[in-house]
Amino acid sequence: MAKLALTDRAAAAPPAAFADGAGRPHTLAELRGKVVLVNLWANWCAPCKLEIPSLAKLQTAYATAPVAVVAVSLGKGDDETAGRAFIARNPPLIFYSDPTYQLPYAFRPPIEDLPTTIIFDRRGRERATLAGGADWSSAQARAVVDSLLAEK
Repeated sequence: MAKLALTDRAAAAPPAAFADGAGRPHTLAELRGKVVLVNLWANWCAPCKLEIPSLAKLQTAYATAPVAVVAVSLGKGDDETAGRAFIARNPPLIFYSDPTYQLPYAFRPPIEDLPTTIIFDRRGRERATLAGGADWSSAQARAVVDSLLAEK
């Protein structure tokens, strides 16, 4: 969590869409009211795959709280198929994908490194970014989420 960069911009979530496992489009605006951790990852990215189980543990820890971990796989074809299978082995995460690679470029500045996690508060404002892998099941990660849950 040492690489977590807090932001004072409080930018709104970008309107770019991503798809669920059934191909239905979603936007981050749908998750307003929850603390949201958007993780951009790819199946071919080894640090990404190391990080995903800790994101699943974080989602499990907040199963009854207004927290959503949204792991968005970047890739298409075989990468998307393999990413879907990988997420299925890491419940309770839900498979989301962006085969068009539009979501990383919708952020300001654009997301250039994978994995990257962007954290939004319950009002839908960007509050922090972490480029690179992290242990999201750690006490430090939970402290970040807890502080955002405590805000009105």
